[in-house]
Amino acid sequence: MKVFSPQLRFPASLCRGPMARRLSFLILTAVVFPALATPGSSDAARLSPTEKAVVTLHSEITEPEPGTDLPVTAFLTIENHWHTNSNQPTFPYLIATEVNFILPAEWTLRDLQYPEGEMKTFAFADQPLSVFEGEVAIRAVAEISGSALGSYTIEADVTYQACNDRSCLAPVTTRAALGITVVTLAVGSADLTRSEPEAEVSIAAGVTPAAGASTPAATVTSGLGLILLFGWLGGLILNAMPCVLPIVSLKVFGLVKSAAQGRSAVTAGALATSLGILISFWILALAAIVAKAAGAAVGWGIQFQNPTFVFLLSAIIVLFALNLWGLLEISLPQAASRFAGSGPREGVAGHLASGFFATLMATPCSAPFLGPAMGFALSQQSTTIMAVFTAVGLGMATPYFVLAAAPRTAAFLPKPGNWMDTFRVAMGFLLFGALIWLLYVLSSQVSREDLAFIEVALTALCFFVWLRHKSTAKSRRRRVALLGILATLTLPVFLASPPAESSRSASTAEPSQFISWVDFDRNRAEGLAAEGRLVFVDVTADWCFTCKVNERLVLETATISEAFEKYEVIAMKADWTNRDDAIAQFLADHGRYGIPFYLLYRPGKTPHLYSELLTKSEVISVLERSSKATG
Repeated sequence: MKVFSPQLRFPASLCRGPMARRLSFLILTAVVFPALATPGSSDAARLSPTEKAVVTLHSEITEPEPGTDLPVTAFLTIENHWHTNSNQPTFPYLIATEVNFILPAEWTLRDLQYPEGEMKTFAFADQPLSVFEGEVAIRAVAEISGSALGSYTIEADVTYQACNDRSCLAPVTTRAALGITVVTLAVGSADLTRSEPEAEVSIAAGVTPAAGASTPAATVTSGLGLILLFGWLGGLILNAMPCVLPIVSLKVFGLVKSAAQGRSAVTAGALATSLGILISFWILALAAIVAKAAGAAVGWGIQFQNPTFVFLLSAIIVLFALNLWGLLEISLPQAASRFAGSGPREGVAGHLASGFFATLMATPCSAPFLGPAMGFALSQQSTTIMAVFTAVGLGMATPYFVLAAAPRTAAFLPKPGNWMDTFRVAMGFLLFGALIWLLYVLSSQVSREDLAFIEVALTALCFFVWLRHKSTAKSRRRRVALLGILATLTLPVFLASPPAESSRSASTAEPSQFISWVDFDRNRAEGLAAEGRLVFVDVTADWCFTCKVNERLVLETATISEAFEKYEVIAMKADWTNRDDAIAQFLADHGRYGIPFYLLYRPGKTPHLYSELLTKSEVISVLERSSKATG
């Protein structure tokens, strides 16, 4: 019996070459794979398609405003030795890589952009194919509804087909999600509604709202609690920063004097220092609130951009040093003298003043946790600013609170003796070391002639203080000395007027023997990153002590220079010694209002923000990971 066997005939062009291999795969995909993967198959789970890529969603803005544009990027990270077809495959029968963004109701999507595919040749194809490899960034813009308020989820379905040099897997669709919080707060109202653009509340960069927060109020509460903790930790760490070390030495001297008078004196001195710190932070908070209301730039330590402030702080340091040397005694009213014990140099008033001074000296320094806390506070309303500044002040005052609560710890301090006279003189010279640093800051803010006059005025201040010390109570010479002190404190103020908005370039700043810095240009940096280059940005200032320490110990070293050369890093420096609104806006856009600030632009990825205290290993490891992702 002859069995009828149908014959299927295909054109000769489909029976050989890459077209035949592709057709065979399509038949297997369309017929064989569905049969194996039916629900009734016992091996369905085992034979399911294998994922060869990871999909993640990201946005630089995690707390957008209602009615604004939200940039969203879907990252497709493809496993090594595998690829996917681009969104515009070389042949129409190939499976394209496509993204479908799923937005909340009343949100719209626009400007969907795929990267260009890379043309590559494989063993199964005679012609180059347009493919994606490594990490692929697919960008879009979501238009947020003007009535949006609260927590939302953006999802993206990415369909792709993974292939290696020999074969292809079945197409798969992978979903990724991104949580977005839209929170607004009206000025002077407890209602979470929007009244003005300035009335927004956003959680600081890097702070994730608590899980399950379904209302804006819950988001604000949980975010603020974490920010207050950050502020307290940052304030505590400030005590160990180089800016405050001269004041720490003064406190050692004051506490030794207090220990000789008993536990009550130690407790009173510690509490007075704590109060001085807190009052100083409240004054800074009020100044920030007033400046923000007036539309002026606000930030941690930006008062050092004002040469008048730098000069007055220099004069205060001179007076403190002369006080330690016994050349300056401040007479207080009788009631105040009884309150201050033995006078401002050793009693409660002296501890209070040292608290003020410690805060002033801490402001040009930044510490871990302090940047995010201040960045959050200075973007919020008055009550939040005051709360965060209070948290920072409490952190800085914590060691003194501990000493007040446990005055017996003062027993570990050295016993009073003749050594204290020598110690006091030495501390005066240490303060003059801080004066040298402030004059260095002034050198980049005023002309050389004005700086010379300011230095002469500070020298004259020392002379008139000495003259007053050597004069009798009601002598004419004492009155002349007092007038001279007032003149030397006021006349230089007119010379140390704030400069016009300007910023020194990298070429005019301190030259580097290791790294070829170029002037910071935000548009150029972002353009270079889009072209595939790594761009390292250093926002620094002469008045930022932490910046200088990081530069000397980390950045300006042969190790980092070699790493920059190896990974072809473009190094940009933004000098914020003097006021520059463009730099201030750049910091604010990244949730920061203080320096040091270090950022690495990376192709196809969001910029990496470094910590305030740099390490060589941190810089190099991020460069290495970023280079592999772009290579």
